[in-house]
Amino acid sequence: MATRSLPTLPQADVASHNTAKSCYITLGTKVYDITPFLDDHPGGGDLIVEYGGKDVRGIMADEISHTHSESAYEILDDYLVGFVATDQVIEDVVASDAPDEIVPLPPSDQGLKELAKKNGPIVKDAEGRPIYANTGMSCAEDLEKETDLAADYKTHKFLDLEKPLLMQVWTGGFSKDFYLEQVHRPRHYKGGASAPLFGNFLEPLTKTAWYVVPSVWLPCVAYGTFTAFTGLSSVFELVAYWITGLCIWTLVEYGLHRCLFHVDHYLPDNRVGLTLHFLLHGIHHYLPMDKLRLVMPPTLFLILATPFWYLAHSVFFYNCEFSSILDPASAMLTDCRLPSYFRELKKYHLQHHFADYENGFGVTSRFWDWVFKTELPPPRVLKVT
Repeated sequence: MATRSLPTLPQADVASHNTAKSCYITLGTKVYDITPFLDDHPGGGDLIVEYGGKDVRGIMADEISHTHSESAYEILDDYLVGFVATDQVIEDVVASDAPDEIVPLPPSDQGLKELAKKNGPIVKDAEGRPIYANTGMSCAEDLEKETDLAADYKTHKFLDLEKPLLMQVWTGGFSKDFYLEQVHRPRHYKGGASAPLFGNFLEPLTKTAWYVVPSVWLPCVAYGTFTAFTGLSSVFELVAYWITGLCIWTLVEYGLHRCLFHVDHYLPDNRVGLTLHFLLHGIHHYLPMDKLRLVMPPTLFLILATPFWYLAHSVFFYNCEFSSILDPASAMLTDCRLPSYFRELKKYHLQHHFADYENGFGVTSRFWDWVFKTELPPPRVLKVT
């Protein structure tokens, strides 16, 4: 199960926050610290404090008192601090044969069914879809919802998307745990072409339109194929090399993604490690829909590809460019109208971003996810009422 980005709080702890100095409320299993909102509440803070430490679903929907609008629920999202393990949830965990299906929250589909027997559906968005607590999202469409830049920075105290990001990571003094929680909660920046990373002359080197990758690498692939063919005795051998190369590339891609880009929990807890992580892959998870940072810039790819180039020439006698062809394919998965097979691959990769970043490392193939048991299940669909 993926690491949660918000804690699961005991019910007794939530109930103790019932004063104007610290006021929590709950909606289902979501916990909100609305202390900063007390003075802004149209009906006065005292009305909220009356329900401090309690669930407010009933009163917010009460027509006699005041039925709250949809915007009221949206305001609450800014104050989400965790999830509550109610006494009923704990009882269900103790009685369950598979307690790990229920906690940490949010529960799996099986856990939802068990909890629904007594508590009803939990941890849902406005449309009734289960929310993945590690990302705060329910589906791929959530990745494209525009982030309120000012509210996001005020709430999370992480990065200001209107200022150069890399220096903020370097000087932010973030702990590793906080950094990983935040960088894996995707934002969607629509303030311009891309959020600023360096904010200086280096900025263009961080942006790569999808068509740049095939433009750079397809000529290399063509030249390598021609060179290899001159040293081979038949087209059959060339095809065999190509098929072998394609298969090896899918493994290399999986290995890089899992063992280099996602060494999250092995990162040193210092600004050097966090800044390098953000530059290499963290920014892609923080802003997964940035069209100019969806693929690896050729300059960075050259650095990472160099050891694999020498490995290829050590293993294969002929100079066959076996490892480049699918990088253009990876690029086109991100920003094109695609055949159905590639659309499914794209959906699968987006699920890695909105649901579970600790699994689903294949981009151009799901095969190695299946082999190494990191394959993502279908996205959760709420089936209980």
